[in-house]
Amino acid sequence: MPKVLVSDKLSPTAVQIFKDNGVEVDYLPDLGKDKEKLLEVIGQYDGLAIRSATKVTEKIIAAATNLKVIGRAGIGVDNVDIPAATKKGIIVMNTPFGNSITTAEHAIAMMFALARQLPEADASTRASKWEKNRFMGVEVTHKTLGLIGAGNIGSIVADRAIGLRMKVVAFDPFLTPERAQEIGVEKVELDELLARADFITLHTPLIDATRNILNAETLAKTKKGVRIINCARGGLIDEAALYDALKSGQVAGAALDVFLVEPAEANPLFELPNVICTPHLGASTTEAQENVALQVAEQISAYLMTGEITNALNFPSISAEEAPRLTPFIKLAEVLGSFAGQLTETAIKGIKIEFEGDVANMNTRPMVAAALNGVLKPMMGEVNMVSAPQIAKDRGITVEVTTREQQGAYENYIRLTVTTERQERAIAGTVFANGKPRIIQVKGINMEAELTSSMLYVTNEDKPGHIGRLGTLLGTLGINIANFNLGRVEVGSDAIALVSIDGTLTEAQLGEIVALEGVKQAKALHFD
Repeated sequence: MPKVLVSDKLSPTAVQIFKDNGVEVDYLPDLGKDKEKLLEVIGQYDGLAIRSATKVTEKIIAAATNLKVIGRAGIGVDNVDIPAATKKGIIVMNTPFGNSITTAEHAIAMMFALARQLPEADASTRASKWEKNRFMGVEVTHKTLGLIGAGNIGSIVADRAIGLRMKVVAFDPFLTPERAQEIGVEKVELDELLARADFITLHTPLIDATRNILNAETLAKTKKGVRIINCARGGLIDEAALYDALKSGQVAGAALDVFLVEPAEANPLFELPNVICTPHLGASTTEAQENVALQVAEQISAYLMTGEITNALNFPSISAEEAPRLTPFIKLAEVLGSFAGQLTETAIKGIKIEFEGDVANMNTRPMVAAALNGVLKPMMGEVNMVSAPQIAKDRGITVEVTTREQQGAYENYIRLTVTTERQERAIAGTVFANGKPRIIQVKGINMEAELTSSMLYVTNEDKPGHIGRLGTLLGTLGINIANFNLGRVEVGSDAIALVSIDGTLTEAQLGEIVALEGVKQAKALHFD
């Protein structure tokens, strides 16, 4: 009988789920705070169920000689050393969808509190001031709510706002027109959202593309007197720029549940009367905490008793027998997806994945998940091989998978096609004998290239002198070329250069490359 340790507080119902599934369980909710005691006993257990109090460090993992799975009741896994767990073959699971409604409701509550200045009015009344004329609020009815991020939580906020008779506009590169229509929002670009919204609420992960998405420049583009709500991630808003905008009146008020530094103990925003602050309460309701507790108990039990893997952050659904053959092709599928995802800048309508040759007879599901993970990760950040298919479905992205016998020169061949609102882009690859993925076709242009950690992708007109000009400029910029791969449709037509480089390119350097004669597009690509 497998044995699980629950080292943080979970509901009695969750503990009972373990027992009902034939799992022995020790419920020691205070053990997570005692690092030495946890270190002493962790070797006894096959599974570990936690919330945020238990810190699963590399030292704890090293002592966990029998541990097979760590389950986090909630979405954040900052308290788990995932690389150390992965290296040791320990599955790390979370419950990413258990607190969506709670977080969405908190955003709506913050919006109302902003609209009617509730915290200030409460404090004033308690001080016996009765300043009825001071707190002149605004209605939300018929106002425009701007969603930055229209995924799982954002779509719930949209539904609630529409019920309040608000007009909802949304900026989300992955939101298709069909999905926008389905959830009742108008899809717009960021600048239009900023110009139109009376309230702005953020529901996007924190990645390079979204870091400080509201900054001095973007806040200056907002409607004067806008009110801003952030229950997503600290770092989405430049706090210094927000402070200035609140002082100037460009932003009438802000309601913040998350901060760049948490716990937030000495933030300048606390000084401002038109700021409402809560201590990261987005997921803090009785129902949400119960939901994630039950989910993590079910997931850990299923894995330990049947091998079923759900919401794993570091492992796809693969049996031990399949792993040696599948691993190189999973890596290939992921880098093909990452290649396409990094080049995609508009909403994705569909993804087609074709398997040809021997690979078509393998278990393609983890490869499909890896490809979707690669496509979505550059824009979404918090996505993994398990969650990627569900996220694609939620976003209204159609996924088509085809398999066929070998037809060309390659024994194994994967081709990925991404269809967006503006174009269709296809990329194909194979695995060579050394197990490394290779690109063999981009946008219908045959070429052969090994993917490295840092690359430059250039599309250009096929005219004499281009290679020389590009090489000379890279040299001038101090960028060393490790490998140079070329392909073209035909003489004088479109051509592609895929250049392996040492170091990384800045936006300014990319701008100089784009300015070269004949260059149509230049993009820096990064692969893990």
